[in-house]
This record gives sequence, C-alpha cells and structure tokens, in this order.
Amino acid sequence: MQSASDIFLRWTQNRGDHFYVRQLWDGKIKPAVQIYDEDWMLQYADACGCALARAHAKSADPAMISDYLGSSDTFDRAVADFAVVYADQNEADHTAFLKAIRAGRIEVYQEQ
Repeated sequence: MQSASDIFLRWTQNRGDHFYVRQLWDGKIKPAVQIYDEDWMLQYADACGCALARAHAKSADPAMISDYLGSSDTFDRAVADFAVVYADQNEADHTAFLKAIRAGRIEVYQEQ
C-alpha cells in the first residue's frame, strides 16, 4: 500500500542506516514478529502505520480534506475516542480468544 505503483517501493532507516526497498519478484514474505523485541516491534508497527497513512493520504487531496474538516478539533477528538474504544474492544477480544484456547474450544498450531 504505497503511493507508488510498486507496493514494495519504499525507503526506510534503521539504526542510522538507510535502505531502499522494492519488490523484484512476486515473493511472499512474513515478518518473524514472534522473535521481535520491543524496539523492533515498535519499528515494525511504525512502518506499517506509515505505509497505511501514506496510502490513505494519496487517496484524496489533503487541502480539500483539511478545508472540509475545518479548524475545530471535533474530528480529531472523534478519531481519538474511536481509537480508545477500538483498543479496549481489541483487548477484550484477545482475552476471550486466549480463554477459548485455554478451555480447548479453539485448537492452536504454533510455528517453530
């Protein structure tokens, strides 16, 4: 989900090194998030958020959206309130999911 035609076309920076990322073949990758420490997970979440924000920012004219929303913080507060409610629901769902696993209602396969 990039603003460029190549969905894997991006540059990034990690620990001071700069990287240019691009898809050269239709390879499928899966980040090994289960081994990420907190720092790497935060960097991964940041990269995902940036990709999503950039893709959405290119879907319309930012000036037009800004004019439409106006100068009040009503939209900002609504999005923030939604985010908190969504996060709470996500936590509740995850708790129920783990409870179902422990009770044997859901079978789990863990990759090595």
